[in-house]
This record gives sequence, structure tokens and C-alpha cells, in this order.
Amino acid sequence: MSVSVRVPTQLRNLTGGEGQISVEAATVGEALKALDAAHPGVGERIFDESGGLRRFVNVFVADEDVRFQQGLDTVVQEGQTISIVPAVAGG
Repeated sequence: MSVSVRVPTQLRNLTGGEGQISVEAATVGEALKALDAAHPGVGERIFDESGGLRRFVNVFVADEDVRFQQGLDTVVQEGQTISIVPAVAGG
């Protein structure tokens, strides 16, 4: 099923400037891997060495943080939007 992935500004240099990419996937993990397959380099920025999400990368489906759902195994529905949101720090 087709879902959209919103790409943050920090990763758009890897997507040719595109801010939203459509991919075929049934889970968040599949969508992010499909994004990396289409735009190499994205995966190493969002996944850690064990294949999980990096600590400073937040991913949302329908405004819900996937860490409070099933993580990368969170199921997505046709037409849903996945948002990659880098953590912001500062003072």
C-alpha cells in the first residue's frame, strides 16, 4: 500500500530536495527501508547499528510517536503519512 514519508530539511539533500516521498509499505520499518532504497544514505542517518531508530530521530504516524506504538513494526494504512522528525536541542 502507498504511504507518504515526510522528510525533514536535514535529509532533503539525500532526496533531491523532495520533502515528501511516496513508498509502498505495510509497516513503518518497511517504509523507511523503502525510502533508503530509493534514496541511499537516508538509512544510515535514521537507523542505528542494530537497525533501530537513532535516539535523536522521532517518527510519527498520524501524530503518534511510533516508540509508543509498535516501533518500526507499527502498521500503516493506505494513504497515511509518516513523519521523520529530528530531535531539537538547544538552550
